[in-house]
Amino acid sequence: MREEAAIKPVFANESSVGGRLLLLGGAALVLILIGQRLEFMAPLRSQLSVVATPFYWVVDIPSRVVDQFRDSLSSRSELMADNERLRSESLILNAKLQKYIELRAENVRLRQLMNSAERVNDTVVVAEVVAVASDPNRHQLVVDKGSRDGAFVGQPVIDANGLLGQITDVGVLQSRVLLVTDSAHALPVRVSRNGLRAIAEGTGMIDELALTHVAATTDIQVGDLLVSSGLGGRFPSGYPVGEVVDVSIDPGKSFAVVRARPMAQLDRSRNVLLVFSEQKIEE
Repeated sequence: MREEAAIKPVFANESSVGGRLLLLGGAALVLILIGQRLEFMAPLRSQLSVVATPFYWVVDIPSRVVDQFRDSLSSRSELMADNERLRSESLILNAKLQKYIELRAENVRLRQLMNSAERVNDTVVVAEVVAVASDPNRHQLVVDKGSRDGAFVGQPVIDANGLLGQITDVGVLQSRVLLVTDSAHALPVRVSRNGLRAIAEGTGMIDELALTHVAATTDIQVGDLLVSSGLGGRFPSGYPVGEVVDVSIDPGKSFAVVRARPMAQLDRSRNVLLVFSEQKIEE
């Protein structure tokens, strides 16, 4: 009986709470209906809206957080796509820039080559180096001019700086050039300063020539310019061949050891000139 007595007040309290909620809900509904029709309720509605604003703001927080998160993801994906696009464009532009730099350098080389052609009296033809000898002991090049272009065996070949070598083999479309530094090559030269004659031989090293049979008492100095002498009729006279870089004299020997540096860029020239001397044209 005591348990029943304890339970009954609980149900009584619950029914009273429900009744109050219904009462308040009904009152709110009545106020809303009245407020919509009575003008004097407008200030009250305005004040209630001000009071309710923070609650609206708090309730709207999840929605705004979701929107910001969505915008952040969208902005991040767009930034990543833009970065990838800019990276690709940068690579393409860098590749084009490298090509432009090479074209500019080639333009400078061609200008130097044509200026060299203007300084000589002989007829010249521009040729391009298409291959080099695979044997490091053979200093040879292959150019893209052959018998069809008038190339011939023994024809001198120069670049913008000096004498490069001579043609040793001629095909229809290509020719082989033996460089002045090849150990099998030799040419008569003279010292531009005093007219001293000598023979410049290849040493097998791309940056060195040797002058043979130069007497120890000969007037030759470091820095002297060597030019082709024209003796033998193979090379026209006056083309720069090399610059003396070392003169060694042994008191116990009759000849000096003279080393020279080639003037031509033997390992870098891409475009060269085939020289047609006036004597060859007349023939």
